[in-house]
Amino acid sequence: MTADPADLSNLRDIVLPPPISFWPPAPGWWIIGAALLGAALILLIKALIRYRRNTYRRQALRELDAIGPSQNAAAAQRISAVLKRTALVAFPRRDVARLSGASWLAFLDRTGGTNAFSNGPARILPALALGAEPTADCEAILHEAKRWIRRHRAAGENEPC
Repeated sequence: MTADPADLSNLRDIVLPPPISFWPPAPGWWIIGAALLGAALILLIKALIRYRRNTYRRQALRELDAIGPSQNAAAAQRISAVLKRTALVAFPRRDVARLSGASWLAFLDRTGGTNAFSNGPARILPALALGAEPTADCEAILHEAKRWIRRHRAAGENEPC
């Protein structure tokens, strides 16, 4: 070796630093991970609450499935009873219990966002519930009842959490 710093015999290879480790992550990644975990936990809790809150819907749909497509007054009476019980669970008793006839059908239309009960195939539901023989397709009434159970907005569902 010579004392001359410009001499090529003094050259050495470049020394690379050791590679950066992926673990442990930087503090920012810990914060992002904790935030994502918290958000997932909140969504899971909300999904569980919604699932439990809609238990009455699943039960009512099972009851309607058990009725099946039949063309008799007893089936229509059972459909009407299931609708009334479902409405009593979803809405305040004082708003639902006194309803019958046209006001009951208007309530179902208003809360279900439809007009199938006042103007559609289910308009004869009050007469069928009182024992009249079916003149319309009970399967269409059953379909509209299932649709109402799936789609109605229960009291307090539109309010922010």
